[in-house]
Amino acid sequence: MSGSFEQRRDRPLDGACRGAEGGVFARAAHEPAAVARAREEAAKAVCGGCPVRIPCRRHALAARIPYGVRGGLTADERHVLLAAAPHVPA
Repeated sequence: MSGSFEQRRDRPLDGACRGAEGGVFARAAHEPAAVARAREEAAKAVCGGCPVRIPCRRHALAARIPYGVRGGLTADERHVLLAAAPHVPA
């Protein structure tokens, strides 16, 4: 991984998400829970095959990004990890 992240969306410049359909990574306003879960699973599937998944996950945890799927983890999953281990290394 180059270590470079797109400033606007905080995604790796060389990640699989760069070529993915943007809709799976963006939450719509008033999105029903079932739709959100399906969208998050689709985004996690993109992350699953990404060569920079782990560095992306580390970045999301270190930067405490409060939204979206990053490195194969949802914002809620990252929140749980950070609550259990608030000093997660970057």
